Amino acid sequence: MQTLRFHARVAVIALCGLGSLVAAAQKTPIQITANLTDAPRKLYHAEVDIPVTPGPLTLITPEWIPGNHRPTGPAEDITGVVFTIDGKPIPWRRDDVNLYEFHVDIPQGATTLHAHLDCIVLNRVSQKIAVLEWEKLLLYPANTPVRDIPIQPSLKVPAGWGVGTALQPIDAASWPVPAAGTTTKFEVTNVEQLQDSPIIAGANFHEFRLAPEITPAHYLDVVSDEPGDENLRPSTLAEINNLVREASVEYASHHYHVYHFLLTLSDVAGGEGLEHGQSSDNGVGEKGFADDAHQLANADLLSHEFTHSWNGKYRRPVGLYQPDFATAQQGALLWVYEGMTQYLGNVLAARAGLKSQEEYRNMLGLSAASLEYRSGRVWRSTEDTAVAASILRGGNPAWSNWKRGQDYYQEGELVWLDADTLIRKLTDDKKSLDDFEKVFLAKGGNTGPLIVPYTFDELVADLNEVVPYDWATFLHDRIYKINPQVDLDGIERGGYKLVFKDKPNPAEKMLAAAYARYGLGIDVWYSLGLRISGEGQIIDVRWNGPADKAQLAPGYKVLAVNGRIFSPDALRDAIQAAKGTTEPIKLIVQADTWVSNYEIDYHDGERYPWMERVDGTPDYLDEITKPRTTPEKVAETKASNE
Repeated sequence: MQTLRFHARVAVIALCGLGSLVAAAQKTPIQITANLTDAPRKLYHAEVDIPVTPGPLTLITPEWIPGNHRPTGPAEDITGVVFTIDGKPIPWRRDDVNLYEFHVDIPQGATTLHAHLDCIVLNRVSQKIAVLEWEKLLLYPANTPVRDIPIQPSLKVPAGWGVGTALQPIDAASWPVPAAGTTTKFEVTNVEQLQDSPIIAGANFHEFRLAPEITPAHYLDVVSDEPGDENLRPSTLAEINNLVREASVEYASHHYHVYHFLLTLSDVAGGEGLEHGQSSDNGVGEKGFADDAHQLANADLLSHEFTHSWNGKYRRPVGLYQPDFATAQQGALLWVYEGMTQYLGNVLAARAGLKSQEEYRNMLGLSAASLEYRSGRVWRSTEDTAVAASILRGGNPAWSNWKRGQDYYQEGELVWLDADTLIRKLTDDKKSLDDFEKVFLAKGGNTGPLIVPYTFDELVADLNEVVPYDWATFLHDRIYKINPQVDLDGIERGGYKLVFKDKPNPAEKMLAAAYARYGLGIDVWYSLGLRISGEGQIIDVRWNGPADKAQLAPGYKVLAVNGRIFSPDALRDAIQAAKGTTEPIKLIVQADTWVSNYEIDYHDGERYPWMERVDGTPDYLDEITKPRTTPEKVAETKASNE
């Protein structure tokens, strides 16, 4: 009955969405031309023609951007705003309360309002790369559902630059590298979908068709600062092809007409991981996939954002889906939106080969250990990290372990691993969370871009459809209650346990080697309780840990260790020398403009997290991360899509 009710509701929502698109198509669309030719100067420009009728008009730019989980609209960076009618400027006034709104009075006889605006772009841009998230240039009528506002986008890019986007060009003769000096016009869409359809452009561009046996089509669009880096390693390309196949098997549906992985490789343009329905905006360092060590750090990026097309874009918590970009989003269920995606993204990365099964386990151990040593869990629930997401994102890392941050990602990952292994145990390994995904994410079958909100009660009902259990209590106890200890049940039920040793596990060593050139410091979080840079700057102090008890604080700088000038090796030597003794570790520390002596009473040596196999228990972790797409599975997927 639950499934039948859902299918009926999906049909109603789909018809309503189709009705909105049909109605939008019958209206005169806004015309917007984004000009990225000034991208190397960190400027974007837009020309916007808005259909109007005489009288007062309020226009607005986006404030709450889906996927950002906080108000990040670029109103402060939008500049050079000029409104004209028939070439003549007309006055405007910003709203006194909602600073994203512009008020204008449309004179009699006017049918089109022209707006020019510029945006100062401070990241996701370099001399060779530009990323356009459309909220940077959007301007549209306020107090109207954004899905009901038709809009037709066009684009100009520097000569010779290639373009990646899920938007469909009307004239694809010179696509995806537009002819010099031309403007590419795309098909009419609506403001909701345009905001959800980013663009990457760059001088060094390559588009790859992925898993051609899968329908709809999938592409990987890559731009890089350095020529040649856009041609990814054959092994990495094979693994991304596998990712498309694995996701098609896992989710048994596609809620998009086409999918584009948009990938920027740049040490200048900045990192990114932002989900969209028919694409994803992924940014890593120039060498982010150049070798196995760098790839390990980014292994789940594409799989995480890809999974969001199902979990987050198609299925979205009721509080996170709003009819416009002005209404505040509510994050209470982010432990599903992000936490389940964190779990599935890492699993799919392992199944696809973007990381090995051993690397999956080791990275999972690092994550679990960091949560176990997150002191703020004694006062703040995981649910509150989700509810408070908009004030926890970004900010200074000082005392972040006591404050807690976006823990709903990693905490959610462990909870969904717990659920997965529990389902396997309850059903004698006949069912798993894979079956739940086919209930929760594949309802409605293959659709175009569609948003279907869900509630906590529906989530519980869908879990019970897979296997009857008190899932409401299971989730409530782990998410809504304060839990001083991290949820390790899934790891232990999966055949492993979290332990600590005196040397880093292989994955941690690979990450350290990959990022050595950035001058990262030494990891003494599980021993002294410090996050410290290579220059001795204290980034964070673990609440109630040895360094905290010694009265050290974030922002202090360690100048010397046991009489030696500070270096990571000097600190490591001091920790090893203090093991099994009663002698404290002695530091000379600068705090603001003062220098003082500190002593840390710690004698247990170096400590690093590892995952250790428990003999005689089911090896669910390796079972979970085995590839599902054997050649036979690929053939079955192709047949089902046809």
